[in-house]
Amino acid sequence: MLNVILFGPPGAGKGTQSQNIIKKYELVHFSTGDILRAEIAAQTNLGIIAKLYMDKGELVPDEVAIGMIKAKILANRNAKGLIFDGFPRTVTQAKELDKMLESEKIPVSIMIALDVEHNELVTRLNGRAFESDRVDDKDIKIIENRLEIYRKTTFPVIDFYKNQGKFKLIDGIGTIDTIFSRICAEIDKVI
Repeated sequence: MLNVILFGPPGAGKGTQSQNIIKKYELVHFSTGDILRAEIAAQTNLGIIAKLYMDKGELVPDEVAIGMIKAKILANRNAKGLIFDGFPRTVTQAKELDKMLESEKIPVSIMIALDVEHNELVTRLNGRAFESDRVDDKDIKIIENRLEIYRKTTFPVIDFYKNQGKFKLIDGIGTIDTIFSRICAEIDKVI
């Protein structure tokens, strides 16, 4: 089973590239952002709690994110593989993800991190606000807060997978096809 973590700051292109990876490798998509936005739209208790954090550009608490992912992993035991887009976002989540996958004997195959310069991220996020009407991308202060939280809280996840020899850094600047080719070159090495 091929299990890929697609990693990077908000605006790096994870959502775009994960769709290409899903299509090529026939993986089941795990996007905490999509799951949370669906919960918010359905006005569930989880969605109401998540919205409070997301509207400020903050991370949803670990236990909420982990619970969502665990249920989806168990529901997709027979898939060809999984792609995690936007998860794990903390070292605690990475450790829990590894435990969940190891218990099913389907460990993480590779963590691919998209590397994009700060100013480009801000430009992409602000542009995305108008394309998809995402409230959390409209305010520069919220964007900067999200990027700062990524640097402080999420970026350390890289070391967790680097220590396992599963980390690959990909240049996230270029055309969608060029970036996708770079990603595929790394995924193909672990198949």
